[in-house]
Amino acid sequence: MKHFIDINNFSKIELRKILNQANKIKKNQIKSSLLLKNKSLGMLFEKQSTRTRISFSIGMQKLGGNVIELDSNKIGFGKRETNEDILKTMSQYLDVLMIRNDDHKLLISLASKNILPVINGLSNFSHPCQILTDIFTIEEKLGTIKGKKISWLGDYNNVLISLIHAAEIFEFTLNILVPKSFIQKHRKIFKNRKLKYSNFYDDLNTGLKGADCIMTDTWFSMDDKFLKNKKKLLFNFQVNSDIIKKAKRNVIFMHCLPAHRNEEVTSQVIDGSHSVVWIQAQNRMYVQQSILKYLINHVKK
Repeated sequence: MKHFIDINNFSKIELRKILNQANKIKKNQIKSSLLLKNKSLGMLFEKQSTRTRISFSIGMQKLGGNVIELDSNKIGFGKRETNEDILKTMSQYLDVLMIRNDDHKLLISLASKNILPVINGLSNFSHPCQILTDIFTIEEKLGTIKGKKISWLGDYNNVLISLIHAAEIFEFTLNILVPKSFIQKHRKIFKNRKLKYSNFYDDLNTGLKGADCIMTDTWFSMDDKFLKNKKKLLFNFQVNSDIIKKAKRNVIFMHCLPAHRNEEVTSQVIDGSHSVVWIQAQNRMYVQQSILKYLINHVKK
């Protein structure tokens, strides 16, 4: 049984299969309309969601499947009965379960039981569905991602962690531009692991030189504890027209959304000619459709 918890749980060959299937689905949606006929997806949201909720729900339905959104409080994970018993019950009705929460360890624990395929729709540690979609979008716009240069500006967060995982697998250069004080978080997460493709830069000019893609994310997540000096620390990492000029002439700009306009990115950039954020959002559906198909097909009958 396969689960989609973190990108680095997969080989490049496996991820390529998912991306290739996503491309086929996008190019021929009518032909794909029965790929998951009579299959059912359960969605469990413990955090607010717009794109993940809509893209998974509509995506499953467009493949001929069924969707039910579950309420964790009403189900009672770990309260009314054991998590294992709940999963065993769910497996009688569902073919796959997507969870968006603040407890990555719980996702790993649920997946380890191998009762029902589990998808990480975003956790406090990573956001694999988003980053695999970003790879898909970059290749759609710029060709193969191997050897490309991506510059990340802003916070060190769950999205960046998945991006770091992806850089090691797909072999693209990842230049990380974050405040020096944020780098300690990186050291704590990756400890003594040597990362071949990820680099930290203090100088914006150096970190952005030759960039094919500039990426950022909101400085304050939904449940982020407010830090008085955080906005001040990140002030120089705002993606604006001056930042865009430091990269390649045809650089693309990406943001996983939601965006806090004129904070981590200016409206001029997100609505400008370099921005691909809306295509990026649309592509979430195709990649997640492919993930669903991949996981369901790997369940032993």
